[in-house]
Amino acid sequence: MSSSSIQLAVFDVDGVLTDGRLFLLDNGQEMKAFHARDGLGLKGLMQFGIEVAIITARQAPLVAQRVTELGISHYISGREDKETALMELARQLKLSHDAIAYMGDDLVDWPAMRHCGATCAPCDGDAWLRTQVNYVTKARGGQGAAREWAEKILATEGVLDQWRAQFQ
Repeated sequence: MSSSSIQLAVFDVDGVLTDGRLFLLDNGQEMKAFHARDGLGLKGLMQFGIEVAIITARQAPLVAQRVTELGISHYISGREDKETALMELARQLKLSHDAIAYMGDDLVDWPAMRHCGATCAPCDGDAWLRTQVNYVTKARGGQGAAREWAEKILATEGVLDQWRAQFQ
């Protein structure tokens, strides 16, 4: 991870916050499973002043609902060009790329990720992408990988023990 302070943590959805499977119902609706521990990790980042953003190529009302439940204010959906979406968000927040951490699981994430100070992929992400990132989680996407990355960021920022202590 970069030695500069992380001010924004960006997460992909499918394959990172979910296991990547898409359940499409006959009526056109979509189902996904999110892990509660991942959500708590994202809240922990925000609690310590690290902005959280979701950038996803798909548009799904249930993702918007989950983002709202977690209190995430930066939700970019329906953007296949994640690199441009990230650059726009970085300009809007006036952040250097070194201050951004990005977690993605597949090739479409790499154009954005390559500009970030800290990068991560879940252990079941694309094999090539895993060779490019700074950190590969032990947990699989949708099964605690985002929590693991959030805790790694909190540890790097020196606040992981403080975050955990509030639950003791």
